[in-house]
Amino acid sequence: MPVVVDPDVTVVEKLRSALPPGGHSVESTASLMSWVRNRTEEYVVVLGPNVAFEEALEVAETLRIERPTTSTVLVRGSVDTEILTRAMHSGMREVVTDGDALAVTAAIERAYQLYVALRGSSGATRTGKIIAVFSPKGGVGKTTVSVNLALALADKGARQVCLVDLDLAFGDVAITMQLFPSHSIEHAIGAEHALDASIVDPLLTRHADSLMVLAAPSMPDARDRVTPALVSRMLRTLQQQFDYVVVDTAPNFDEQTLTALDETDQCIIVATLDVPTLKNVKVALETMDALSIALDQRHLLLNRADEAVGISAAKVETILGMQIEANIASSLDIAASTNAGKPIVIAQPDHPASKIFRQLALSLVDEPNSPTASASAVPAETERGGRKFRRRK
Repeated sequence: MPVVVDPDVTVVEKLRSALPPGGHSVESTASLMSWVRNRTEEYVVVLGPNVAFEEALEVAETLRIERPTTSTVLVRGSVDTEILTRAMHSGMREVVTDGDALAVTAAIERAYQLYVALRGSSGATRTGKIIAVFSPKGGVGKTTVSVNLALALADKGARQVCLVDLDLAFGDVAITMQLFPSHSIEHAIGAEHALDASIVDPLLTRHADSLMVLAAPSMPDARDRVTPALVSRMLRTLQQQFDYVVVDTAPNFDEQTLTALDETDQCIIVATLDVPTLKNVKVALETMDALSIALDQRHLLLNRADEAVGISAAKVETILGMQIEANIASSLDIAASTNAGKPIVIAQPDHPASKIFRQLALSLVDEPNSPTASASAVPAETERGGRKFRRRK
């Protein structure tokens, strides 16, 4: 999808009006690089008139080498021979005059045609979004969040959603949803290089509420046999089949979890109001920064948020350096519904927690690179973006 870059909000709005649905905007070239790091569906970058010319040339040069399927369109207040020459040499596809919305629209259409031609017909199909739910500490309600978020996203079948239990040693998704799967990700071990929909489909278990589940292995010893390559191929295959793939990760940075986080489009960080958890989350965020994982795509969810324990939400934001996007209060109803095998979103749709889960799901659906807008798929064998933009292995 198209991405507009310009620090001026007014300019951004004008340029976005020339974009097809699903266009995104960022304020700087640095934010742009964070955004495209794991997104090969971005087929064109529109650099606004307030982006410094030298920065624009550097972006075009980088994308020309690392992301040849992503076109760069430069918008300038005025265009002369020198600008055109240097722009073309850097790898810019087109240069258009500021204020000419029709020219911008036409350039974007040509960029999409080129993208389809370079990737082939399989590269123009729809791809889903991967949403990882992560916390470095167990017992914070991560699985409860994953299950309720996935159900909220499914919304009675409005969207196709798959919930993946990637806590490979002690996953609780199946028991939380009172499912008794006959197959799990363990049954795909050894099929890393042949994995496709025909192999994956029989491994999924259907939940009554418009949701498919890929369960964790029944025994913890299978964890070491589930390779990072299998995790990566599995998530990419599911991406081709579902609008959203929600991944309940393990509470640590093992290779399987790192692989899942490396593939993710959005990451929900779950924390609770206790000092050990906040310390671990702080360290985890610093680790994710160092590994360039989900930069600018993290969402902090505060669970069991009862300020009577002496730590306020504002204090949490100060400690973690992140804004809280969802706040789930302590509630016996949530625990009771979990124990009954009927998550709160289903058991009590009007419960305050249910409303928050649905609001969070809606915010993720409304993200500009949501598959509800036009998007493009990544073939299973293709790397997600250039290595320059990825975590180093």
